[in-house]
Amino acid sequence: MSKVQDSGMPEESIWNSFFDPPFILQTLGLEEIHGDVVEFGCGYGTFTLVAAARTTGTVHALDLEPEMVSKVKKKCRCAGITNVQTKLRDFVAEGTGLSAESVAVALLFNILHHNEPVTLLEEARRILVPGGTIAVIHWNHDSTTPRGPDMSIRPRPQQCMEWAIAAGLRHRGEDFFDLPPYHYGLLFRKHR
Repeated sequence: MSKVQDSGMPEESIWNSFFDPPFILQTLGLEEIHGDVVEFGCGYGTFTLVAAARTTGTVHALDLEPEMVSKVKKKCRCAGITNVQTKLRDFVAEGTGLSAESVAVALLFNILHHNEPVTLLEEARRILVPGGTIAVIHWNHDSTTPRGPDMSIRPRPQQCMEWAIAAGLRHRGEDFFDLPPYHYGLLFRKHR
């Protein structure tokens, strides 16, 4: 199984304190999503349930960890959310299992420190509809952040842009987002 390097998750309450999911999705222009969404590494579902409320389609929440998939499935059941499909999946080694050109938005949040970032972005590109969007957030390249991968593997925005270009994506040039207090965001588009 392709475990993401340096990806240990803290307690859920601590993890959730690092993000404001509604603010982040709104800032990235993802207030209303027309079509399906795929989330590479759903973790505790920090963004999953918020994305589900904003899409007309299904959120495909993928994770490598059975415990995370189980937690998200339970949260959705308790909240009455029916448009999330959770799946235990090694999406690096096996891909997402989704059809080509089947999703409108791909979320790659805090995952591009994986040792195969271009592979992840290529898979996201493959499953995006023409003109679809890939949203990336990652920890700032700042050693004072309370979490995040080791600085030696923590990508800077420019690295993410280079990987996306290598995967055949276009950076929406005006789209760099400061997501205080600890993250930045980028948007990429699949060529039509």
